[in-house]
Amino acid sequence: MAHFSGHQPTMEVPADFKNLFTNGGLGGDDDDSNNNNNNDNNDQENRTNNNNDNEEHEHSCWVFGYGSLCWLPGFTFSKCITGYIRGYVRRFWQGNVTHRGTEQQPGIVATLVEDKEGITWGCAYKLTGETALEYLKERECTLGGYATLETKFYPRIAPHDTPFGGEAVEVLLYIATPANIHWMGEAPLPKIAQLIATSRGPSGHNAEYLLRLALFMHEELDCAWDQHLFELERLVLQELYRMNIPVSAVMGRNPERIRRDSHANLHRPPSFEFTSRIQSTKLRCLNI
Repeated sequence: MAHFSGHQPTMEVPADFKNLFTNGGLGGDDDDSNNNNNNDNNDQENRTNNNNDNEEHEHSCWVFGYGSLCWLPGFTFSKCITGYIRGYVRRFWQGNVTHRGTEQQPGIVATLVEDKEGITWGCAYKLTGETALEYLKERECTLGGYATLETKFYPRIAPHDTPFGGEAVEVLLYIATPANIHWMGEAPLPKIAQLIATSRGPSGHNAEYLLRLALFMHEELDCAWDQHLFELERLVLQELYRMNIPVSAVMGRNPERIRRDSHANLHRPPSFEFTSRIQSTKLRCLNI
């Protein structure tokens, strides 16, 4: 297990250093044309999967992502919708030796902890067939030590063309518990941040996991606030700066962009642009 040193004095991260992460194109040489191609491919994939939805309806399900699944799913899906679940809060309490750490120095990744008043924001993926579920079982359960549960997911924007229709729907959820051998549990945030800033595994640097998750929240769910995640983001950036490690050095390659909430254009705000085409009608006044 990693050894934690004493609490480090508070140190502000220079604005230009943080801007490298929030505004820069980190970790990859993908240009706009590549990103556009990724979007085109994603759109084509979504259309293909949508055509097969009716044929494979009995094999489809929804999976909720709240950690690396938010920005690096690694499987084929037909829809991705942002939203939240209730009764849980996100915490970096789960050790990891297969993706973001090693047996000699475990990394630490997100899990969920029950909280009656808690809300966790993330995204739900619609899966069809068994391939994605088998992949997730290997990634999350066999290698990650997570258990599978079911819970209700509430979409940020209720789509017209899915089972949501403004209502919650059942989703699969992968969650770590104190029973697994990689469980680290609660610790002071500066200690967790120090471990994240110094750990690396086969999938890349531990800091990338946290920073890309925070970036997903900032870009896709700026209406939501996650105190635990955002404070760790600040502390990890501070720790990287203290060690003179450029943020770009820990980010790896930029993942493909994910087309989320593609149904959002169906929810237009009230508009009066067509009122001039409507025949005028006289209203009768009522004496009430």
